Amino acid sequence: MLRSCLALTTVTATLIATGLPAAACGEEDKPANEKVRVAGAPGAVKNVKAVGNVPDAQGAIAMGFLQYGKRDVMAVSGEFGLKVYDLTKNPTAPKLIGEVSLPGLWETEDTEVDVKRKLVFLARDPRAYGGTTQTGESGIYIIDLKNPDKPAILSYTKVPAGHTTSCVDDCRYLWTGGPAKAANQPADWGGRPIWVTDIRDPRNPKTYPNPIELARNDGKTDYVHDVQVDDEGVAWVSGRGGVRGYWTNGYHRDPVQGKVRRATAFDPVPYAGGGIEETAAPSKFMHNSFHPAGHRSADGADSNRWHGRDLIYATEESFLDGCAGDGVLTISSLQNSYNGEGWRSTPEKPFRLKSVGTWSVAGQEGSDPATGDCSAHYFDVRGKVLVQSFYTQGTRFLDVSDPTDPKQIAYFRPADASAWAPYWHKGYVYVADNTRGIDILKLTA
Repeated sequence: MLRSCLALTTVTATLIATGLPAAACGEEDKPANEKVRVAGAPGAVKNVKAVGNVPDAQGAIAMGFLQYGKRDVMAVSGEFGLKVYDLTKNPTAPKLIGEVSLPGLWETEDTEVDVKRKLVFLARDPRAYGGTTQTGESGIYIIDLKNPDKPAILSYTKVPAGHTTSCVDDCRYLWTGGPAKAANQPADWGGRPIWVTDIRDPRNPKTYPNPIELARNDGKTDYVHDVQVDDEGVAWVSGRGGVRGYWTNGYHRDPVQGKVRRATAFDPVPYAGGGIEETAAPSKFMHNSFHPAGHRSADGADSNRWHGRDLIYATEESFLDGCAGDGVLTISSLQNSYNGEGWRSTPEKPFRLKSVGTWSVAGQEGSDPATGDCSAHYFDVRGKVLVQSFYTQGTRFLDVSDPTDPKQIAYFRPADASAWAPYWHKGYVYVADNTRGIDILKLTA
């Protein structure tokens, strides 16, 4: 099984030859020698009930949910483009109602929706349609879903990055990052940073010429993978070099410049964060994150449900030979990072967030010891339960009430699993599985 770091043409050939999906681009560019699965081979399930499956969404990578009064709609992105399903009558048997056909699209990870304007944003990676990171075209499709039965491309704009694109500042702007740098980008970059696109007029997006979130990896500009915005509006940027948070609206103290100033999407104000300890994430490649927003006290602690800790949850995506060294879920403390420490880090004087806890699927109950693919991928959190995808190791449910000791409480690993991203939605977990389409799960524990 080849990682998406390789050209899509190679991935396509591999899929045909092995019947296996390609995994997302992480720290490693090399192929992983994945065991070819035998039809009917047993999987492993505990404390989870599979209540539905959508096989016609094979190639799924991400999804988002939209409400139209009482109508409940799911938008699924993937290698096919976009498919729209109605969940209203039966959330365990989604009904296909519309689609935008873009066969060969890549990669659309973490596809986001504007729930107010009913828009969907698809990132075009330079490897889409047979392109390469060196020379391929990247950009953003904006899909109009005002009428979910008739989705339509509202606009397409070229952007110098295109692995993921994320809403910031109440979806008035997009931050687009990754993947590896193009041939015409600076030689000393380790990957693409963020470009900002103004989408206040979604028919006429305008991308700012100068990128942001530079020098993120101990002073080196490097690969920004994804952005998650917390409940307070802080945009957390994950990639090679750790996780850093920014204000994109309002007036805030800038700890780097040492003054209060206005934050904007194109000139954000640093908040907190930095590199993750190498003992927790040796690759330094952080794939995505989650911050349980709360109100901090003067000493940097917060008053949220995490028992006074100010934490950042992040996924390390990394593929090594065998499972033991593959990427993990990391939990780190943000304390001591509120004065710009993560922006002043250098190889000579590195700053790292203190690791609180980690969790790896390798060797856990329900895991397949025959596979060499154990990297962590996207996750979603509701209350004290975190649900996470681990590719061929399936979907795992963790109790994170004690962040220093995450405990697995349930798992769903079908024999042909290629789980990329799980989403809590109205009591169910919808899993984008690149092989199986969409699995719909109910936690029974």
